[in-house]
Amino acid sequence: MFAAERRQLILEMVRANGAVSLRELARVVQTSEVTVRRDVRALEAEGLLDRRHGGAVLPGGFTRESGFPQKSHLATAEKTAIADLAAGLVEEGEAIVVGAGTTTQELARRLARVPGLTVVTNSLLVAQALAHANRVEVVMTGGTLRGSNYALVGSGAEQSLQGLRVSKAFLSGSGLTAERGLSTSNMLSASVDRALVQAAAEVVVLADHTKLGTDTMFQTVPTDLITRLVTDEPPAHDDRAATELQALADQGVQIAVAGTGSSSGGEQAPARRAPLPGPRRGVTLRSGAGFGEPTGTERGRVADLRRR
Repeated sequence: MFAAERRQLILEMVRANGAVSLRELARVVQTSEVTVRRDVRALEAEGLLDRRHGGAVLPGGFTRESGFPQKSHLATAEKTAIADLAAGLVEEGEAIVVGAGTTTQELARRLARVPGLTVVTNSLLVAQALAHANRVEVVMTGGTLRGSNYALVGSGAEQSLQGLRVSKAFLSGSGLTAERGLSTSNMLSASVDRALVQAAAEVVVLADHTKLGTDTMFQTVPTDLITRLVTDEPPAHDDRAATELQALADQGVQIAVAGTGSSSGGEQAPARRAPLPGPRRGVTLRSGAGFGEPTGTERGRVADLRRR
């Protein structure tokens, strides 16, 4: 594929999705991330897009929200690994809330195996994933259906969450920064997410590396309310994402990194389980198997990512 054709395809992908990772662009145009990065720089010089933290976004500062069809095909390996890791935080008999999103949908598919679980959600996709789980009770909020992400929003959704108290909230979003926390591009979605947060004792954010350092219009969860972040490991060249992880850790967010490597047979390798601490907030990052106190290697992992 010639450079002009490749760059046109990259531009079309960014226009369709709002934000696309270099990894995904390289996969679609069937070239290396080094070549894609060069193409993105050229397009940025023409003012057609902006480079952001291991990816490309529409110009203008804030990214817009993509619809479900576009989101469902982005960073699929990362979302799967994140969901595998996050599912280990849920115990038998718990009551939790799960927000809307393609990553939380992946999480819900794994929660179907947790007996005695009660899941409160405003997402039709989450409810659908749990519909045939005999030992899981699903409680849906009220509200108005927002078709772009199959979520219930509005005053009906928010009012149905009043007086609710659960152990954990699992949320995704459009962007995550240490300065503003989790954010999204839609006002109605942000308002419901804030209501979900108010109902939970702990807040767990599920965000792949392409969202790190990305800021969108409406804040949903300020950084000081985020208990844990479950993410994937940024590419070696993505210094800004690693820096953002360090900044989040410095503010007390507990971080776990899921593995997304591939086996020799071409199948996705299993996510590396990362046991996370209990309610006490701390600056730790885990990516290895096993339980107990973090080792010195684990405690230094964020700093290692930043130095790469």
